[in-house]
Amino acid sequence: MNQTLELVFNRKSVRVYEGKEIDEEVKEKILAAALRAPTAGNMMLYSIIEVNDQGAKEILVRTCDNQPFIAKAPLVLLFLADYQRWYDYFQVSGVEQLCDQKEIAMRKPQEGDLFLACCDALIAAQTAVIAAESLGVGSCYIGDIMENYKEHKELFGLPEYVFPIGLLCFGYPTQQQKERELTRRFDKRYVVFDDRYSRFGKEEFKEMYREAHERVFGEREEIKGARNIGQMMYMRKFDSDFSREMSRSVRAMLQAWGQD
Repeated sequence: MNQTLELVFNRKSVRVYEGKEIDEEVKEKILAAALRAPTAGNMMLYSIIEVNDQGAKEILVRTCDNQPFIAKAPLVLLFLADYQRWYDYFQVSGVEQLCDQKEIAMRKPQEGDLFLACCDALIAAQTAVIAAESLGVGSCYIGDIMENYKEHKELFGLPEYVFPIGLLCFGYPTQQQKERELTRRFDKRYVVFDDRYSRFGKEEFKEMYREAHERVFGEREEIKGARNIGQMMYMRKFDSDFSREMSRSVRAMLQAWGQD
């Protein structure tokens, strides 16, 4: 197996780090890799904030669903879906005057532009993850950065057309983290389809989650009222307080981007 595939197949989220700083040379390589990521139209619709301020990290612990390891991570990078930079450039380039000459309204960034920028930012983030892994640096995504939009906007001075889509914590994994078992993934047949999307019925889902059910439930009929993985995930994830807050936060952001 080549080294790249070995990295991809063995990568795991790392939430406990050695007390070792990430030096500037390693950090610069991680960032350089992110900047070489695929990007829509070579527009690079993203920005990256390195969160150095310890006070800001402590705030993120609270606003990102109470995850203490964020404050202990040697390197924290915030990936932003960013159309503000291009919109500002359009304005200083005289696009508004050009539109007036053509007697058309100057368009503002909208939902489609946001989604494209989100793709750019997350592709850059994952490229940084693989680069870090190749350098022995572990990482963990924090999707909860999409919660508390207003507070994060103020904390990082984010303008109108910038949205925090992904937070990444980096650090050298402890020996326990290195030896920790990989989390399981769905079998290929449940994810990869030929030509058309496939939906599953009760028996297919039962087989899909059979191993997970046996591992989690064992001989128990229920756990905290849940009788299967579907009920458990609905209560713990989909209908959780943090999930509802994330939806509220993203809705507020979408309203700002959708105005024209």
